[in-house]
Amino acid sequence: MKRHPSSTYRLQIRETFDLDAAASVTAYLRDLGVSWAYLSPLLMATPGSDHGYDVVDPTRVDPARGGEEGLDRFAAAAREVGLGILVDTVPNHMGVSQPRANPWWWDLLRQGRSSRYAEAFDIDGEFGGPRVRVPILGAELEEAIANGEVVVDPEPADDAPDGLLRYYDNAYPLAEGSIADDERDRLGMPEIVRAVHDRQHYELMFWRREAAELNYRRFFAVTTLAGVRVEVPWVFDESHAEILRWVREGLVDGLRIDHPDGLADPGGYLDRLAEATGGVYVLVEKILEHGEALPAWWKSAGTTGYDAMAEIDRVLIDPAGESRLDALDAALRTETGLPAGTSWHDLIHDTKRTIAETIQAAEVARLVRLLDEPVTGAADALAELLACFAVYRSYLPAGREHLDAAIAEALRRRPDLAGAIDVIGPQLADPEREVSRRFEQTTGPVMAKGVEDTAFYRATRLGPLTEVGGDPSVFSLDAAGFHAAQAARQASWPQAMTARSTHDTKRGEDVRARLAVLAEMPERWAEVLEDLRSAASSGHGPFDSLLWQAIVGAWPASRERLHAYAEKAAREAGEMTSWWDPDADFEDRMHAVVDAAFDDERAAAALSSFVDEIAAPGWVNSLSAKVLQLTGPGVPDVYQGSELWEDSLVDPDNRRAVDFGERARLLSEVDEAFDRGEHPPIDDSARAKLRVTSRALRLRRDRPELFTRYTPMTVVGDAAAHAIAFDRGGAITVATRLPVGLAARGGWGETAVLCPVGSWTDALTGRRVDGGAVALGDLLAVYPVAVLVPTGDQRHEETT
Repeated sequence: MKRHPSSTYRLQIRETFDLDAAASVTAYLRDLGVSWAYLSPLLMATPGSDHGYDVVDPTRVDPARGGEEGLDRFAAAAREVGLGILVDTVPNHMGVSQPRANPWWWDLLRQGRSSRYAEAFDIDGEFGGPRVRVPILGAELEEAIANGEVVVDPEPADDAPDGLLRYYDNAYPLAEGSIADDERDRLGMPEIVRAVHDRQHYELMFWRREAAELNYRRFFAVTTLAGVRVEVPWVFDESHAEILRWVREGLVDGLRIDHPDGLADPGGYLDRLAEATGGVYVLVEKILEHGEALPAWWKSAGTTGYDAMAEIDRVLIDPAGESRLDALDAALRTETGLPAGTSWHDLIHDTKRTIAETIQAAEVARLVRLLDEPVTGAADALAELLACFAVYRSYLPAGREHLDAAIAEALRRRPDLAGAIDVIGPQLADPEREVSRRFEQTTGPVMAKGVEDTAFYRATRLGPLTEVGGDPSVFSLDAAGFHAAQAARQASWPQAMTARSTHDTKRGEDVRARLAVLAEMPERWAEVLEDLRSAASSGHGPFDSLLWQAIVGAWPASRERLHAYAEKAAREAGEMTSWWDPDADFEDRMHAVVDAAFDDERAAAALSSFVDEIAAPGWVNSLSAKVLQLTGPGVPDVYQGSELWEDSLVDPDNRRAVDFGERARLLSEVDEAFDRGEHPPIDDSARAKLRVTSRALRLRRDRPELFTRYTPMTVVGDAAAHAIAFDRGGAITVATRLPVGLAARGGWGETAVLCPVGSWTDALTGRRVDGGAVALGDLLAVYPVAVLVPTGDQRHEETT
């Protein structure tokens, strides 16, 4: 039987925390209760890369991350303590920001179409004449040459026998015969530099032209990540040889596949991977829209858990707060002279349309070139279809309904495009056509950049709603809806990952848990926000709300972290400033908001007072969310360090160093307290979260027979709506929701969860209770969560 984990723990492997450093924490992970270590990408990445998703050489483990020997040592350490190993892999693209570091890309640049690696990269060889376009210049080529910024270096090198073309610190190989004999003594002359440049298999171009004129597929809009054609058999073989060695030699037990939706045929890729690995445990980083199902024919155990994250977040949000937070958003817009807000679906249509017309214009132009014949208005029609496509992608013939729906919506919004759409639609629906396959590869980048990286920063009424994998138009989820989602996961994808925090989340799990409290007290939040904005405002009311929520949610956070968040959030939103054209005046006001949290006495006092007010219910939400994830269906992942309070904001903030020594010390203290019958309080120390996390993880690992099904438990009493309870096949989880409302009504009162008769022990505290109607006031007297298991050797038997 294929191995799978009971839980995972994500480690970000990099130069400052390499594989040997990871090996040193394996004993701690075992003690925490982790089943498998889950490593970020390990293959050779761009020098200095902190994340590893920009692989430059797929044939070796990155020496900066520990190299092959480091992986051997890590694997040995993990095996010694009984840990499995899951590794993140990146088949969709390679890093090309430092061409010399990437042997495949370097060879392509030097030899052009005659390079065997020309087939490996997804380049439109008929566009660009047929040179690869490299958007590196800070000005047009003529100006860069005239300024002496582009230089011909004729000195041979081992990897560039004909010399180099240099642009500041960037070097590119010269093609054979690039320099005529009579030019060698005139290489400093602009006309000679231009002539040499024009003989290359690449074209250096002004970076501002990349969006419209690039001629290779990339990851989303990241020009330094060039698309790879793993559908070509030899490309798969050579790009996966090292990864397959890890599997063959028992160094890893499973693989996480980054961005499979970028591939020409994700299902076919997974088939090939399963055949090559013997069917090891595989997860896919696939973002599902609300109500969308993972393709059942994929050879995968499931997704990396963003869908579960959205469900857990929303069951802890009070639906009563929606209308009042909407009213607050409307008031902020009116006050700062903005147009009224649109519906979520209209908002993302417009942001996706903007992406299709701007940073994905090159991809749209490629689609236009692939049509059977010229079509008037083709680019306009394709951009509209991309904007109307409701999910990340289809897998034709599966998903035809999504294309049909996009066509219908595009015609509703733009009836003037009917002629073009009538011609284009049938071509997009034919999976045998290249234009159809490439359209499928383009819907994902438009969705990701238009929704996650733009609209999520414009829809600001409540931060937890705008998280990766979430649909902000779905404000909350009741207990019945939550139970239905978990039962479906147990039935369909019981080995899929579930997540609370990742390297991609916009806010750490405990930031979201604290901000969820705002839905329970929207009027109070409106008052506090008014006080804070009176001290400092960017002049854009909804952005003020976003920024002050980030400050409140992460407080106390450093000034530097909050300034970095403010800049990224504002530029991603693209309303008042942007990455391409920063607005200095707006950004000065924006940064003044952050400074006010530290320097303005009135703002600092209001901020501190409000954080004190919502911290305790936020911690209740945090513990409830954690226990729902750790004991719920699926394979829970603990993102590095999040066994304590996780107050990160968007990357790179969520890749900060983790103090594992401190965590190991705290875990030892928490365990010793448990043995004494003592329970750490719920406070800033996060010992309570460490207690909940470690006890739940150990139970999942050591007692798998208690986690074989999902059955909602019955809660009775006036406060029943404040509890979520379920039986996993012997382990019964009880969690608190909407703690502000619970406190306002005076607590649990006579509310009880109905458990089978017998003796039960709370695995989190060691306290024993008798079955039957278990009073929640007693059960949850120590912590707002409990995990009941049969006392001693007793087992929970199913009854009919």
